Amino acid sequence: MWQALRTGSWLTPARARGYSLILLAIATIAIIGWIGASDNLIDRNGKPIGTDFSNVYAAGILTWQGKPADAYDPALQHQAEKATFGGRQVPFFGWHYPPFFFAIAFVVAALPYTCGLALWLFTSFAAYLASIRAILPRAETLLISAAYPAVFINVGHGQNGFFTAALLAGALHLLDHMPLIAGALIGLLAYKPQFGVLIPVALIAGARWSSLAAAAVTTAVLVAVSYVALGSEVWQAFLHSTNFTQVVVLEQGGTGWEKIQSAFSASRNWGAEVKTAYAIQGALALTLATSLGWLWQSRTAFELKAAALATASLLATPYVLDYDLVVLAIAIAYLVRYGLIYGFRDYEISLLAAAWIMPLLSRSVAASTGVPLGLIVMLALYTLILWRAARDHARSSFAAAHIAQA
Repeated sequence: MWQALRTGSWLTPARARGYSLILLAIATIAIIGWIGASDNLIDRNGKPIGTDFSNVYAAGILTWQGKPADAYDPALQHQAEKATFGGRQVPFFGWHYPPFFFAIAFVVAALPYTCGLALWLFTSFAAYLASIRAILPRAETLLISAAYPAVFINVGHGQNGFFTAALLAGALHLLDHMPLIAGALIGLLAYKPQFGVLIPVALIAGARWSSLAAAAVTTAVLVAVSYVALGSEVWQAFLHSTNFTQVVVLEQGGTGWEKIQSAFSASRNWGAEVKTAYAIQGALALTLATSLGWLWQSRTAFELKAAALATASLLATPYVLDYDLVVLAIAIAYLVRYGLIYGFRDYEISLLAAAWIMPLLSRSVAASTGVPLGLIVMLALYTLILWRAARDHARSSFAAAHIAQA
C-alpha cells in the first residue's frame, strides 16, 4: 500500500475518471433531492435554496429600488432577504462586498430568484471549467474539474468560488501572452480584496509591470464607476460595515470556525485570543510573501509560480471559506501540468489527490475533531511547490556551472 501511495500508481486514469463520475453522480442526485424536498425555495433546514445567494439577490433588489446602501445595514438587508421569500423567516446572510459587485447583484435580481441563481451558477461554472481546461488541455480535465468537491459546496451556497477561480486562472493563463487582459482580470478580483494581498508581490517580483498597471487601472475604474453610479453614500456604508464583518463574522466566528480554512480560524477554534490569532496569520502571510517573491523572481517553471500564487492567496487571508477552495483547482491543474512535463516525485500524486478530495471532508473534520484539514493540506501543497522549485533552482545552477566549466 505504501509503495502505491509513494509512486501514485494507485491513481490510474481509469480510476480518476471512475471516482469523478461516481462523486458527480452522487452529488447531482443529492442536489436534485435537496431542491425537490424544499418548500417554495426553502429547504428542510429553513434555509433558502442557494443560501448565500439570497444576500446577492436581495442586494440587487435594493439596488433596483434605489436603496443599495441599505444592503450594508444588517437589519435592512435581512428584511430584504425575507421579502425575497414572501416574508418567510430565513437566516441572515450578510452583504460584505465592495460596491462595484452590485453590478452582478443588479443583473441577477432582474430575473426571478431561481432564474437569477441558475444564471449566476451556470455562467460562472462554465467560466471556471473553461479556465481550468485552458491550463490543462486534456480529455479528462473537464470531468475531474466538474467533480472536484469544492464545486458542490459552491453550488450549495450559491457562492462566487467559480467566478474567483475563473478570474485568477484566466489571468495566470494569459499573463505571458496577453498581459493587459491578465491585469484587467486581476483588477476584477478586487471584489474579493482578501485574495489580492499577494498578487502584487508576485507581479512586482516577476517584473510584470504592464499587468500590474492594468490591474490598478481596472480597480480604479471599478471604484470610479460605482461611485458615480451609486453615490458616495454607498461607499460610506460599505466602509462602515467592514467593522461588523471583521468583528462578528471573522473574529467572533459568526460564520463558523469549521467553515473557515485559515490559520486565524484554526487558532481561534483552539482557544487563541484574537491578537494571537492575528499574529499567527500575519507570520504566515509574511512567510508566504517572502517565499512567493523569491519564487516569482527566479527562473523556476511558470507552472510552479502559478500554483504557488493560487495556493498562497488562499493561505494568506484570515477569511477563506470552504467554497473558496474552488481556487485550489488552479494549483492542482498547474501542478499536474508540471508533473506531466518534468515527472512526478514520491507522494506527489497522492498529495494532489488528497488536495482534490479535501474540500469534501474539511468542514466535517474540523467540526468533529477541531483538526484544520484544509489548512494542513494547503500548507503541505505549498511546501511541495517550494521543494520542487528549490530542486529546479539547484538543477539549473548545476547545469549553468557545468556549461561554464566546459
